[in-house]
Amino acid sequence: MSETAVPAGDPMTATATARHTPAGAHRPTAVVTGASSGIGAATARALAAAGYRVVCAARREDRVREVAEEVDGVAVRCDVTSPEDVAALAAAAGGSVSVLVNNAGGALGLEPVARADLAKWRAMYETNVVGTVAVTTALLPALVAAGDGIIVNVGSIAGHLAYEGGGGYTVAKHGVAVVTETLRLELLDQPVRVTEVAPGMVHTEEFSLTRFEGDRERAEKVYEGVPGPLVAEDVAEAIVWMATRPAHVNVDLLVIKPRAQAAPHKVLRTS
Repeated sequence: MSETAVPAGDPMTATATARHTPAGAHRPTAVVTGASSGIGAATARALAAAGYRVVCAARREDRVREVAEEVDGVAVRCDVTSPEDVAALAAAAGGSVSVLVNNAGGALGLEPVARADLAKWRAMYETNVVGTVAVTTALLPALVAAGDGIIVNVGSIAGHLAYEGGGGYTVAKHGVAVVTETLRLELLDQPVRVTEVAPGMVHTEEFSLTRFEGDRERAEKVYEGVPGPLVAEDVAEAIVWMATRPAHVNVDLLVIKPRAQAAPHKVLRTS
């Protein structure tokens, strides 16, 4: 599949490179999937600010190119459920990857299990679970080659607690949690840390909009009256903190919720 790269010598980015990176300085590589918006885009920006060369991957080429140009990085159009796209992403990342953030995923629908839309369940499982595994296995040699690589899987509190209407999404995010735990066991003898960040309610521009198939009014009601839901930058800061701990420190699981949320089903609303 096609790859859109912002090369180091591109005249559009040469000035930015000179301003932010000393001449000859090495920038370790970070790969972020689902980087075209929300938590993924915020994480790409935060990792770039921390000194990483960021490979930004997402299905929407125009959006991910904008993010990559902003952070002086590399844009790759990538559907994580496509073997060809994942192979192209691994090629763009190169032989050494210090950070992999598996963020591509999302929720579809809020139907009870008794009325499950199986197409949505399959799509959520393929993106959240199979996509995470596909990207991880493709980039694992580069993570090992880095000597101190880290995998940060973006899960959810839905991966640790069920809630009514969560159905296929909670199943998918539980899958992400178990993949993370299994990898942690299996890679114990490798120089790769395996972690999960599990956010609660995060008000981004697209998560609920996607869940409700573009119904903006219904999407906004999710956050209505909630004082201070998390924003994408809150989660991005947590991811960078996890990724920049000393190599001997593994943050197995970091749960991050707004103060107004005690559980998926228990949220303070002031109006």
